[in-house]
Amino acid sequence: MKRKIIPYTQQAMEYAKRLRQNMTYSEVKLWMELRNGSMMGYDFDRQKPMLNYIVDFYCKDLMLAIEVDGITHEDEKVLLKDPIRQDEIEVYGISFLRFNALDVVHDMKNVIRTIENWIFEFEEKNGVSEMVKRKRKLLELPKSRKRDNPPQAPPGRG
Repeated sequence: MKRKIIPYTQQAMEYAKRLRQNMTYSEVKLWMELRNGSMMGYDFDRQKPMLNYIVDFYCKDLMLAIEVDGITHEDEKVLLKDPIRQDEIEVYGISFLRFNALDVVHDMKNVIRTIENWIFEFEEKNGVSEMVKRKRKLLELPKSRKRDNPPQAPPGRG
């Protein structure tokens, strides 16, 4: 599937840069699970600008936005704007998963399971790209480990 480019404003881009430097604890915690292709071989971006908005996490290959809703999402103005914002972005074919920030902090296992289940359903409909298959194989390889004993200098030297 060809990746779709979602337009964004310069203002959103600048704001996204600031947000990347000031992520919430729950966002950082989820980012540690999503980064470097560790979520089933898919690459996610954090604080991704779209239109005049920012989504917390985005995967281009899945066209999936993930939002972590913290205390600011309880504000009445935000509660009214969130569905409008999501609808505007969904027009571009983007799907959303939303998680409460406390669930990310206290129940990461179920958050990850929900994302994985969404990906399984996506792959059943759309297949798995060769790039993702390669990344999954790399993820299965054991990580290289440093030797416990550093190599010794040959006898007679040193």
